[in-house]
Amino acid sequence: MKRMTRDELAARVAKDIPEGAYVNLGIGAPTRVANYLPVEREIFLHSENGLLGMGPAPAKGEEDPELINAGKEPVTLLAGGCFFHHGDSFAMMRGGHLDICVLGAFQVSVNGDLANWHTGAPDAIPAVGGAMDLAIGAKQVFVMMDLLTKTGESKLVDKCTYPLTGVNCVNRIYSDLAVIDVTPAGLEVIEMVEGLRFDELQGMLKVPMTLKVAA
Repeated sequence: MKRMTRDELAARVAKDIPEGAYVNLGIGAPTRVANYLPVEREIFLHSENGLLGMGPAPAKGEEDPELINAGKEPVTLLAGGCFFHHGDSFAMMRGGHLDICVLGAFQVSVNGDLANWHTGAPDAIPAVGGAMDLAIGAKQVFVMMDLLTKTGESKLVDKCTYPLTGVNCVNRIYSDLAVIDVTPAGLEVIEMVEGLRFDELQGMLKVPMTLKVAA
């Protein structure tokens, strides 16, 4: 069984972003999705610090320190792209003007609750950013994450134990082992990495799921 790398996962997410979509890529691994969007597909990337029309990461040595995303990473701006006050940017997020946001997660519950800004540990640094606004404001929420923690615990849970970012907001989970939809009927596995059996996946996660692909 081979787990998907962060870049392979980013490429997989990029495949599902349709022509004409307005999309926010969350801080961290989700920003890699920009590097795998097909150039022939017009997609409008948004950043909460006030950018619309971002392109892929710049080539080494061509970074502009004044052109960055919300994670302070250098970005490029496509023809027609623009930048504006972050207050206007948050109005776009809260007003339901984004089709998709791609976020990381500490936990996702079986009914689509999202916890991604704080583990609750006393020494942890809270980092909510615009995640709450995105989780509720975007029409679809994609989560991109590893399925297990470093200690082997499932990030898919019956009920989140970390502080919530949003309730019943996640639509699809893209992970290093499987792609899983959150539906009114529960979690549905639609893809798995080669060499992984459904019963093995079920044993790792210990949450109820159904299989929507061939075993």
